Amino acid sequence: MIADPAPALLTERFAAQSVIEELLAVQALVPPRSRLRRIFGASPLNDASWPWYKGALGEITVGRILAGLGPEWLVLHAVPVGSDWSDIDHVLVGPAGVFTLNTKNHADQSIWVAGQTLMVSGKKQRHLYNAAHEAARASKLLSTAAGAAVEVTGVVVIVEPRRLTVREKPRQVMVLSERQLLGFLQRRHPVLNAEQVHGIAAAAMQPRTWHTKPTARGNPDELKRNFAALRDLVDQARRRRVAWALGVPAVGVLMLTGGQWGAAIMHALTNR
Repeated sequence: MIADPAPALLTERFAAQSVIEELLAVQALVPPRSRLRRIFGASPLNDASWPWYKGALGEITVGRILAGLGPEWLVLHAVPVGSDWSDIDHVLVGPAGVFTLNTKNHADQSIWVAGQTLMVSGKKQRHLYNAAHEAARASKLLSTAAGAAVEVTGVVVIVEPRRLTVREKPRQVMVLSERQLLGFLQRRHPVLNAEQVHGIAAAAMQPRTWHTKPTARGNPDELKRNFAALRDLVDQARRRRVAWALGVPAVGVLMLTGGQWGAAIMHALTNR
């Protein structure tokens, strides 16, 4: 019998890998667009795949920002944790400490934070609770693996908010926009020496530190290619909608005449 291959180190995983895997699985169930819908720029995404796509873009954005940290930092992405399909978006180990980042893509939305409450466009969300839970979980797992107590700070990273208002800082986690993230990490005073960073990082990059049944790595290159192809289709559809939007008066004429083409165009223009 051939033993299962050992899972690769977590340093091999890329930003948004888990989200992209789920996105592509969901997207595979979406019916192909008709020729008419393609012409008028209807998105290839549907209501089920859109949140995964948006989440992937957010994690990719944060991953690109984290690449600006120096070599003294270990940066992990899409860390599988527990016994199911849960993951931690980003785990950081460096002189300034250990951090888990929970990335949320709330582009063009207003974020309001006061104590234990975080609201997105007036609706309360569980982002603070989830980030605190991730940090506590990471602290326990890393402490066990490293053989010493490891303190972990949870951070909620909001990507491209219209406005981020923090009236009262949460007690357990930090809330930052993606633009604030790099400066926040670089300005913090060192709390770990080089030996401590090395020891925690060595434990953090091992899949078995985090997951009860880590599996061998899939094909990240194929995932990246398939996501890039989907992203090209989404961008192409958006450009076509913009082009049609420039001809909205003409579309209006078609709608007034009750034409089927006008209705199809308007549907495409209102799609994502």
